[in-house]
Amino acid sequence: MRTTRSIPAKDADFNVAQDTIINISYENRVAWGLDSDWLDAVSAKGNLWDSAYMAYLPEATRTPLITFEKNEARKVYEKDLRLLVKSLQSNPKVTADDLRSMGIVAPSSSRTPVPAPTTYPEFSTDSSTIRRLAVHFRNAGSDSSGKPKGVHGAEIRWAILDAAPVSVADLIHSSFDTRTPFTLEFDEPERGKTVWLCLRWENTRGEKGPWSEIESAIVP
Repeated sequence: MRTTRSIPAKDADFNVAQDTIINISYENRVAWGLDSDWLDAVSAKGNLWDSAYMAYLPEATRTPLITFEKNEARKVYEKDLRLLVKSLQSNPKVTADDLRSMGIVAPSSSRTPVPAPTTYPEFSTDSSTIRRLAVHFRNAGSDSSGKPKGVHGAEIRWAILDAAPVSVADLIHSSFDTRTPFTLEFDEPERGKTVWLCLRWENTRGEKGPWSEIESAIVP
């Protein structure tokens, strides 16, 4: 679920927001089934923030130490406050109106669909290092090394064979990489042999695209 910012960046806005979130959470803790002990613990860190922030406000008495203590108090408090916000966003007893009353962004109930890949990776091999092949891949027809939208990475099928494979099924080894290049390591007796490779994209939902052409390289 995608959300936008619910915790303001500026201290003054943060101070107002945290006060609202804590107070309304206390008012509804029974109805929402909140853990009172944990809410008390979060509120206690809020009290430390209040004290540090109040000490920071008068410019005439503000010192580097007071500023540091204010920043540290916020850092500790904000960590737990964000956990509280997330728990409220995922709590089925808390409505979208409840969240809005606290200035919290309600999670989106829908997700943008991720299409299955329709293109394939084109690739080249770098054999400049002995016993190693670096497989550089990118979307077919693209000048950029970036992956297509929604693609998580590439599945690489490969095998050392004496003759050209009849199908992708003959490539018995399978690996996956989210970033180019993918590196294959070989043993000394495998130097000079032919390795056959084929790649395809896979999206973030595990759906796979078409295979590339099967190409060969010599193990350096």
